[in-house]
Amino acid sequence: MTEGRIRSKVHGQVFKIIIDNAAKKNAFTPAMMEQLSDALTELHDNESYRVGVICAEGKDFTAGLDMPKFFGPTAEKRNIKDGNVDPFGLGKRCRKPIVSAVQGIVFTVGIELMLAGDIVVAADDARFCQMEAKRGIAPLGGAHFRYLSRAGWGDAMYHLFLCDEFSAQRAHAIGLVQEVVPPGEQIDRAMALAAIIAQNAPLGIQVTKEAAAKYVEGGEAAAIAYVPKIRDRVLGSADAKEGIQSFIERRAAVFQGR
Repeated sequence: MTEGRIRSKVHGQVFKIIIDNAAKKNAFTPAMMEQLSDALTELHDNESYRVGVICAEGKDFTAGLDMPKFFGPTAEKRNIKDGNVDPFGLGKRCRKPIVSAVQGIVFTVGIELMLAGDIVVAADDARFCQMEAKRGIAPLGGAHFRYLSRAGWGDAMYHLFLCDEFSAQRAHAIGLVQEVVPPGEQIDRAMALAAIIAQNAPLGIQVTKEAAAKYVEGGEAAAIAYVPKIRDRVLGSADAKEGIQSFIERRAAVFQGR
């Protein structure tokens, strides 16, 4: 089976970034995360591109991380290049507007990736789930504060605590998604929105995003700075080991709270 990859395609002033690992429900490998960072950095740096669109091949946006390749004895050690854009916006953030098109399964890092962008178009069949706590860990890609900024405390904690699956309509109602369209139309609609944005003054759009980020960066900075602390607590826990092992063995996890 071929390894997944991140592809890109230029449509005038719109830079399309494509998640391409459909055979594994577009699960991310460490190499794919590196490639996504490279693509976002190209969008950030190249003045020819005014807007980015992130989308995925196949029926699903992404099932999340290919867990054994990130955690455990078979983990691959890869790092985002210094100076690159962080795909989750926890470090360097892309200065260009990003429209995400999602469909089917949109789990864990899939939600965090779309929320690191600016506008989300979801197919009506999209299914969302922030299930890390079911795996003995916790969201580490920004869900802990971006759910709050998009949905408010109650709705954020409802889904972060329940680790439940919710629909595109629910995601739209609480502000995680801006438009819901029939399945198969999400990429075309995202590209259409991107084309409209690209017609506006690029500097005006970019400083608007920059200024908006200033409004929330104080709170975000504190939340981002706290990620290493919660990462150490959860990834080194017995529950994390049980969560990964239960995933590999396809069984229900038994957590001890330690």
